Amino acid sequence: MTLQRMDNVLIVVDDLDAVIAFFVELGMELEGRGPLEWRGAERVIGLDDVRQDVAMLRVPDGHGRVELAKFHRPKALTPEPEDASANTLGLRRIMFAVDDIEDVVARLRDQGAELVGEIVQYENIYRLCYVRGPEGIVVGLAEQLS
Repeated sequence: MTLQRMDNVLIVVDDLDAVIAFFVELGMELEGRGPLEWRGAERVIGLDDVRQDVAMLRVPDGHGRVELAKFHRPKALTPEPEDASANTLGLRRIMFAVDDIEDVVARLRDQGAELVGEIVQYENIYRLCYVRGPEGIVVGLAEQLS
């Protein structure tokens, strides 16, 4: 088998501080933050003369990461509507398992996040919802009931 694990998901952002604060409030741990000065990155992403700041956040169990990138040069592009709905083509959300969905939603709302729909229960298995954070980033939350 060639696939070992999913290492991380990259989200390109404009306000790096706000998005870091959102994911930290969600419960992720900031592993590191700073300018990406490795010229090999330009070859990997296919862009020249890149200047960017990156932050890596880790899920508490250590099995997943979210990488955030703020491009200073070249300027980031905005190809889709800011508040794209769930049926818009492309990456729509990242889902996280949480212990107490009500608590997480309340804490994220204090950070300016909005509930996309409502908290719903799927049978006697999960309580689920989507939350839209800074820059329109949508995260799904799942609280296992049984």
